[in-house]
Amino acid sequence: MFRVPFLIAVALAIAFGGGIWSTLVALDATVGFGAIKLGPWEAFPDAQTSKADPYAKSHRANAGKLLYASAEGLVFTAAVDSAGARLSGDCTYRLSGHTPPARLWTLFATRPGGAPPSITSDLPTALNSRIVLRQPDGNFTIDISASAKPGNWLAVSAGQPFRLTLTLFDTPTAGSSGLVDLSMPSIVKTGCGNA
Repeated sequence: MFRVPFLIAVALAIAFGGGIWSTLVALDATVGFGAIKLGPWEAFPDAQTSKADPYAKSHRANAGKLLYASAEGLVFTAAVDSAGARLSGDCTYRLSGHTPPARLWTLFATRPGGAPPSITSDLPTALNSRIVLRQPDGNFTIDISASAKPGNWLAVSAGQPFRLTLTLFDTPTAGSSGLVDLSMPSIVKTGCGNA
C-alpha cells in the first residue's frame, strides 16, 4: 500500500537533489562563456553586461556580488602561475611586468571561492597602483608569499591554495575588442618551502 508512494517520493528526492546539485556544480565551474585568457589571467568582459549569457547571469545572481559595468572596470583572476601550476601558499611567486592602462588597479589574493581579504589585517593582503613601487620604465615587481619580503610584498596564507584577483578600474580596455593584444603581468614561481 505504501510501496508506490514511497518509490515516488524516493524518485522525486533523487530528481530534485540531483538537479540542485548539478546546478550548483555548473555555477561553481564557470562564470560563463566568452572568457578572455591572457597567460594565467582570465576575465569575463561580458559577464556584467546585457549581452551576458544565462550561465553568467545565474553565476552573478548566485554570488551576490556587485559587478562593474563594462566602462567602469574589468576583473582578471589567476589560479595558476605562468607555467600552469596551481598557486599555493607554500610557494613564493614573483608577479612582474605592467598592467593594461587603467586609472587605478587593485590586487589581492583569496582562497578559491573565498571573500576578499579583511581590511583589519596587519599584513599587506592587498595592493593597488597608487602604493606599489615601480621601476623607472613603469614596470613593477611584487613578491607573493607567506613570509615577508622587501619591496612590494603581497601576503598569502601558508599551506592553502589561493587565487589572485586583479581589477582594472576606469580602463579603456574593458570596452575594447582588442583584449587579446594586451599584456598582463607574469606570475613566476621562485621557490617552495625553505628554498
